[in-house]
Amino acid sequence: MPYGTDEPTGGIGRRIAELRAVRGYSLRQLGRRSHVSASMLSMIEKGDRNAGEEIVAAVARALDVGISHLRGQPYREQMQQDRIDRMMEPLGSALDNWDLAPDPAAPPPRPVDELRAAIMHTVTMRAAADLGGLAETLPPLISEITHAIHLHDRPGRTREELHGLQAEAARGVWRVAYRVGEMHLARLALSRMAQVALECGDPRQVAVERWMRAQTSVESGRPGIDTGLRLVNQALRDLDDDGAPQTRAVLGALHLKGSILSSRRGDKEASDAWLDEARGLARGTGETSFYELTFGPTNVQLHAVAAAADQDKHGLALKHAAKVTIPEDYPPGRAGHFYIDLARAQVWTARHGEAFASLVKAREVAPQMTRHHPQVHETAAALRRAQARVPDPLRDFSLWCGV
Repeated sequence: MPYGTDEPTGGIGRRIAELRAVRGYSLRQLGRRSHVSASMLSMIEKGDRNAGEEIVAAVARALDVGISHLRGQPYREQMQQDRIDRMMEPLGSALDNWDLAPDPAAPPPRPVDELRAAIMHTVTMRAAADLGGLAETLPPLISEITHAIHLHDRPGRTREELHGLQAEAARGVWRVAYRVGEMHLARLALSRMAQVALECGDPRQVAVERWMRAQTSVESGRPGIDTGLRLVNQALRDLDDDGAPQTRAVLGALHLKGSILSSRRGDKEASDAWLDEARGLARGTGETSFYELTFGPTNVQLHAVAAAADQDKHGLALKHAAKVTIPEDYPPGRAGHFYIDLARAQVWTARHGEAFASLVKAREVAPQMTRHHPQVHETAAALRRAQARVPDPLRDFSLWCGV
């Protein structure tokens, strides 16, 4: 895909070139360190070739940087526009003070049923990818739940439920931090969730935490992908299949995570095997939303699209996408992710108008997630390079997401 404009478009190719220059590596030297051919690296740096997830992971490790750094995350200006940046400190403080006794001057916490309702509201915001709303709501709610746990200091079902609410709150912090590229905060949220998941009396929460940790580990490059697969396999070993729909949904989500990790490792056979297992589970569960994992036949098909795109098989991704029908009540965040994956496949098969339409659709259904998603930035930059004159709608979209 040749450049069509001299305007700077950012993108992962430019950052690879800049970091390669800083390290003093030639294309051949970086190629030897990353096991990616020099010609491929050259095309990626020029914007003529897509940087698949496996390549991104390999190059990040060779350059000794995190994947989020290579992507240019976090996007500070967009965080400011969404008023998320000012909430990073309160979110971090809420997790730092996780185990402190409550301030004597603090008002008493609400009853457990009201705290449960408040957490369910944050789950709704997670599904809608309302990052700003989550960042605003969670710090005081975490403090309130911690206060309630100190009051219910005897073992019992109430204390277990409060720990479960803590786990969901930590998961909300992870969602915000991970989406905007604040990986230190994301990992802190996971460590807090891991602590309380063991105390909530629900082994599925432990498996969900490992699912999230597997997702986060990808940011460390190839070793992180291997770690992620170990986490998935450990979760599958530890979670007994009791036949409950909730358990089957978590097991299915773990298989989908295994598929994506295997595709980013370049192992198509393993990725397909994970997908087949998930497809079989989905036939039994139907569409579910337990633990906000959105497992079912639709999500299995969405993961088939993503896995093919991660393997740089964009024609195959489009074939899978043609079979997708998004239900009207589907979670906006998951639907938005599909349109982002679809746009990636479309732009690298020269379907530029369709790719931009998919980006616009992603913004319609999940605007904050779309603005902060690194793949959106890469796709928008590729679209700009592909056209001799950047159309005003694409220019406006690029300015909106910071490309």
